[in-house]
Amino acid sequence: AVEVAVVVFLLRGKKVLLGRRRSSVGHSTFSLPGGHLEFGESFEECASRELKEETGLGIKQMEVLTVKNHIFLKEPEPAHYVTIFMRAVLANPEQVPQNLEPHTCDGWDWYGWDNLPKPLFWPLEKMVQAGFNPFP
Repeated sequence: AVEVAVVVFLLRGKKVLLGRRRSSVGHSTFSLPGGHLEFGESFEECASRELKEETGLGIKQMEVLTVKNHIFLKEPEPAHYVTIFMRAVLANPEQVPQNLEPHTCDGWDWYGWDNLPKPLFWPLEKMVQAGFNPFP
């Protein structure tokens, strides 16, 4: 089955929030926060819920940036995702990300777009290599 994921470029100044994955797909690579779209949810509702569940952060000014078709064939379990990439900012600029799902992530941090950590989760790596820029 094809699944739908909503992931968020959460921007703070010239930095973006990334976490190191602890999952079968893309294990120990750095990726954006996000997750599965649930029945009846809007993209914005999903983005907001996933950020809250994973980081405790409240977000605002959500907008769809792009949509990608990702087929993971080389993983332990092949998967096909349609991924909605959103952009958002912190509702409260003073709020600090918490690692609320330590079984899926080693922790969250802010990274400059010109100084991203390695290795990046391959869908994100591909976008970076293609010159994608999430900043307005």
